[in-house]
Amino acid sequence: MDADNGGRPGPENPPGPLQKQDQRQGRQPVDMIKTAPAPAAVAEGDIRASDADRDRVAEILREALAEGRLDPEEHAERIDTVYRAKTMGELEPVVRDLPAAGKGGARLGQEAYAHGPGAPVPDQNLVAIFSASVRKGRWQAPARINAFALFGSVEIDLTEAVFPQQQVQINVTAIFGSVEIRVPENITLRSSGSGVLGSFEVESNDAEDADAPQVVINGYAVLGSVEARPKRGAWIRDLRDRLWEGHRALRDELREERRERHHQLRQDRHEWHERLRAERHERRDRFRKGAGS
Repeated sequence: MDADNGGRPGPENPPGPLQKQDQRQGRQPVDMIKTAPAPAAVAEGDIRASDADRDRVAEILREALAEGRLDPEEHAERIDTVYRAKTMGELEPVVRDLPAAGKGGARLGQEAYAHGPGAPVPDQNLVAIFSASVRKGRWQAPARINAFALFGSVEIDLTEAVFPQQQVQINVTAIFGSVEIRVPENITLRSSGSGVLGSFEVESNDAEDADAPQVVINGYAVLGSVEARPKRGAWIRDLRDRLWEGHRALRDELREERRERHHQLRQDRHEWHERLRAERHERRDRFRKGAGS
């Protein structure tokens, strides 16, 4: 009940003069707050392809070559297409007709890097005192790696490693020893070390992808050496080796076929000459018998 209306019921919020005018003219009220249009989503085929995506497709082609699904010429053409591809849409047709693509082996939409929330990987220490220490293969790279070489050698290969976090720091100390570090080509490589009567050589690299992992190398080399540079992973090296093996096997097979054909032609020619000689002898014998009778 509204006390100001003498006890008569009334609206809680009476319309103002502008709203009354809009109601008389039949206009709808205008909402003055406008929502900004949402940005258009990028199509999956237009996403930029990373080096890891190209390596996964190259692995499928390598398996297809080993199984005989592709001949060496088709394999070489597709590999060239893979490493010239810029987007995921250009990679997908390369493996569309291969069984691995249908089984999800390529995982073209998978993120190239696995860093993100999860259980932290403990720091790893590599020590080589009058010995050698090697860490390579498929492994999870921790956020911190400590390498110490005293009259020894340490090798750290990250080309096939998984990066649970975006930044990896490697602390190296080489005293009359050597530390060698290899990283993939699609990551950022930085250093802040120095050499004291030794060499501290790090080939800096900037990744095109802003979300690519970063490897920072700190430390010093005293009468020793520290070397770090990017390189292709084992997949590409193995892929090239198998490609050349396939070409070599095909060349040897063609050479063997030519040798067999040449041998067969010589044998056929020899049999033909023997047959002609036998026919001549037979005609001569018949002529002699006819002349003697």
